[in-house]
This record gives sequence, C-alpha cells and structure tokens, in this order.
Amino acid sequence: MNSLNIEFFGYFAAILTTVAFLPQLIKTLKTKKAEDVSLVTLIMFICGVGSWIIYGYKISSLPILMANIITLILNLFILISKIYYSRNIR
Repeated sequence: MNSLNIEFFGYFAAILTTVAFLPQLIKTLKTKKAEDVSLVTLIMFICGVGSWIIYGYKISSLPILMANIITLILNLFILISKIYYSRNIR
C-alpha cells in the first residue's frame, strides 16, 4: 500500500472514533443527566487521549493529533457536564 492509502485509513479512523462521542455529548446536554457515564472511565479515557496527543505530536501524525484533540475537547465537555449536572440534582 502506498502512503496515500495509509493516510486515508488514519483519517477515516480519526473521524469515526471522534464522532463516536457526539451522541453521548448531545444526550448529556439534552437530558441534563450524566449519571450513566462512569467518572473513573471518563477520567482514564481522557488521560489516554492526552497520551495519544503527545504520541501523535512526537511522531508528527496529523490524523492522530486532530482526532485526539477533538476527542479530548468532547470528553472534557462530557466530564464538565457530568460534574455540573450531578451537583445540580439536589
């Protein structure tokens, strides 16, 4: 496979894995509930995404960097929503 085909798979994977978090974020914002989202899992995932960003930067991989920066932002919104909505229940 030539490098163009390899880059296609990188961008395709980046788009799919990033967009996968939009339904959760939209649901959380619409329902104003995030009880079913595990805080520990979310924090672990955010740490993993941060590591992917460092890795992508070090190997100069634009698909890895772009996908994980966007994924980090989406998951930070989910985390903030979870904390905010859990405090406003009572």
